[in-house]
Amino acid sequence: MARRRPDAGEPLSVWSEKDMLGGKAVDALVIILRSRGCCWSRKSGCLMCGYNRDSLGSVTPNDLVAQFEKAMAKHAGQPYIKIYTSGSFLDPGEIEPETRAAILKIAGEKAGKVLVESRPEFVSRPVLEDMLGAVNELEVAVGLETADDGIRARSINKGFLFSNYERACSTAADMGASIRTYLLLKPPYLTERGSIDDALVSIERAGKMSQSISVNPMNVQRGTVVEGLWKRNLYRPPWLWSLAEVLERGSGLTNARLMSAPSGGGSKRGTHNCGKCDDAILKAIEAFSLEGDSAIFKGLGCGCRDRWLDYLDAEPFMGSAGDLGRLAAPK
Repeated sequence: MARRRPDAGEPLSVWSEKDMLGGKAVDALVIILRSRGCCWSRKSGCLMCGYNRDSLGSVTPNDLVAQFEKAMAKHAGQPYIKIYTSGSFLDPGEIEPETRAAILKIAGEKAGKVLVESRPEFVSRPVLEDMLGAVNELEVAVGLETADDGIRARSINKGFLFSNYERACSTAADMGASIRTYLLLKPPYLTERGSIDDALVSIERAGKMSQSISVNPMNVQRGTVVEGLWKRNLYRPPWLWSLAEVLERGSGLTNARLMSAPSGGGSKRGTHNCGKCDDAILKAIEAFSLEGDSAIFKGLGCGCRDRWLDYLDAEPFMGSAGDLGRLAAPK
């Protein structure tokens, strides 16, 4: 069946979720605009990202403003607004400066804090100065994914270096904007234990420049390199036990607020365990993300935890970062 052509004047998605503002849990309005798409996706693209499927090259500036106005019809007093696109809100080739200004003017009049997402190369003093003139408090989210340049290049193909991220963070700090860093748990070609170790090192390094860090476990998206590996049993999304371990241990490595909102959690394409304990661990992760108390993970248990530990031990001997459970299954 052919995909229905999207309406250029309709936002991709709008919903409300809990987040922290001023030390309190509040409702945040999340808006995803359907833009022209990520410039990096058109040049090369990240191995795990399928968001380019949601872009629309014919979107005009008027369309984007119309999308945002329709999304804001669902604003019910939320003091925090998050604005996402298929790429970078700060990229002038994706969102023109005049369009960005119009959107932020509306958001700034309705909420005390606004979050936008961008690749580091678009974070500059002039851009932030204009944005801070429109909103009371600005948060810039950057998808660093890992602090390791080699892993970012080979396993993600992100297209920038840690030094580029450092520059963006420094610029934001100088201008009075906060930084939310996204880290990716278990990029392709890393073992489960290797991905845990990488995430912990990344939390410690990125935490020095971030006000908050969101650990995003891999979610297998359609039409990606990761999906191709997953279909051939050469990739398994991270165990929920791995995510819980990263959050528990990582909370002691940084003063930045640590959180996670797993996309597709509990599904075969998302971070999961055996299925019986998934909901309990996901609820613990949600609670930790708001309360910051790592003790919540101490009481979790399930028989599959031993299987997870065996999985960590077996990978080096198997010489594979593939899905050992499916690879070892009888034909």
